[in-house]
Amino acid sequence: MKTTKTPGRYACILLDYWFKRTFGVEGRQRLLMLFLQEVIPEHRIASLTYAPQEHESPYPDMKGIRVDVECTDEDGTRFVVEMQLARQKNFYERALFNSTFAVQEQMVSGRDTFDFPAVYFIGLMDFSFHDGSDNVLFRFDLRERSTGELMTDRIQYIFLELPNCRTISPESTILEKFCYALHNMENLPGKPEGFEGELFRLLFESAEIATFTPQEKIKLENDMRTERDLRNQMAYARESGYEQGLEKGIEQGMEKGLEKGMEKGMEKGREQGREEERARMVEELRRQGIPEEVIVRVACDTK
Repeated sequence: MKTTKTPGRYACILLDYWFKRTFGVEGRQRLLMLFLQEVIPEHRIASLTYAPQEHESPYPDMKGIRVDVECTDEDGTRFVVEMQLARQKNFYERALFNSTFAVQEQMVSGRDTFDFPAVYFIGLMDFSFHDGSDNVLFRFDLRERSTGELMTDRIQYIFLELPNCRTISPESTILEKFCYALHNMENLPGKPEGFEGELFRLLFESAEIATFTPQEKIKLENDMRTERDLRNQMAYARESGYEQGLEKGIEQGMEKGLEKGMEKGMEKGREQGREEERARMVEELRRQGIPEEVIVRVACDTK
């Protein structure tokens, strides 16, 4: 579990604003390009142009989407880059849905054939769907199930599970080191030994708090203060829910009149109480207008 503390040398760049500041604003194309080149080595990238992050839905009753970073290279290939802080239901399905906008809009722009450039969806995940795995990179495409024959290479999905890179060694790849740095940036005292080259120079420069404007430093302090306050509120909600659930569990166990029943009732009640109080707290934070990515990060860490 990550803890909020006084800012060190580097900022956490996984939260919404700071992730987009690192990879999605003018002047950061070189860093983004070097990262994408490590993720997709078979596709050479000479230049990148940022594309709009907002996508309108073609259906009146369906809201549009907003992605973290989207860009195109010199041949029209599209890259959709998303940062996800915590597990959520139907995560892969959401990635599929969001990627289709990048495909459809190429046809809307006037293309009269379906020979459109490829779309790559790159999801960086500050959690793991493969607990215990050392693999960081997971790639998916559309293939025939029994033979493995590729149906099309025009849509591909790449997921990086940052926490899976627990340690680094001289044998670690550049991509593994990059994931390790992203996951641990706010706790690093400096650029680790062996993190050489332009990619790491640009990454660590972008996260170094000393280079922030006065306004950015204030925002960082406010973001950290908000996260610390939320953690305290969520911890209290968890403790309160535990106590309420314990009382409910004792009642359930006593009604059954059995030691085993009481034990099961207490455990079920504790868990139910924690979840109910946590859900109430999350709804209250949303009502207060707290950014969703902050709520998700804090709620995940205080589970």
